[in-house]
Amino acid sequence: MIDRNKKIALVTGASSGIGLVTAQSLAKAGYYVFGTSRKKVAGKPGIAMLICDVTDEGSVQALIAEILQQAGRIDLVVNNAGIGLLGGAEESSIAQAKRLFDVNVFGVARVVNAVLPVMRKQQSGRIVNMSSILGLIPSPYNAFYASTKHAIEGYSESLDHEVRNFGIRVVLVQPGVTRTSFEENLARADQPLPVYDAERARSEALMRKWVEAGDAPQVVADVVVKAATAKKPKLRYSAGKQSRQVRSLRRFMPERLVDRILHKVNEIPA
Repeated sequence: MIDRNKKIALVTGASSGIGLVTAQSLAKAGYYVFGTSRKKVAGKPGIAMLICDVTDEGSVQALIAEILQQAGRIDLVVNNAGIGLLGGAEESSIAQAKRLFDVNVFGVARVVNAVLPVMRKQQSGRIVNMSSILGLIPSPYNAFYASTKHAIEGYSESLDHEVRNFGIRVVLVQPGVTRTSFEENLARADQPLPVYDAERARSEALMRKWVEAGDAPQVVADVVVKAATAKKPKLRYSAGKQSRQVRSLRRFMPERLVDRILHKVNEIPA
């Protein structure tokens, strides 16, 4: 039985990693949480898990209808579901790039479009879209993934201006590299070219090293809770020291210097 005094949150992609820890943190903060996964997953205290494929319009609509039937309202949506893609930009087919955008960008839009009528009727609501430091900077061998996060940045900022007068706010959370399973939701380019083999392998090894030294998922979850509960929310929330550094780098340093620093950080041979 759902406590009607609790606010209702939806977290997509909540079966593991950042999504799971975020769902648990929201439950501890007093929300009743609905989490989603593509396959059936057992729920946890304060978290009801539902099946949803964000690339399927019917699946998203059914999800929102089910939450409304059980809870009667939706106060918070955290769009966390997403996948990665490792490889040179030239190495991915257009079909593979479309699949990535279908999950990371249009999946977010499907959920938002389904929940906005609910929030407008309530005259309140908050949408937290999970971005990344790669929504701020380029990343060799992550060109299409970085493109999806740049798209989410522009989409979210524009949407926030459109829905504020309905009592709804849209905010972005920008994690840095986070200690989650490296292989989790990561695809490889489907048309690999020998000319990129050495640099792609070097880039993958570097990424693994960054992940091992990255922030715990709880760092991101804590920022999501902050973004969700702020009375006067900011548009963007940096999650972790690395994210704050990257945001300052992009905001205050000349483009040429940023390019030089990124070249060095990515250990790209001169």
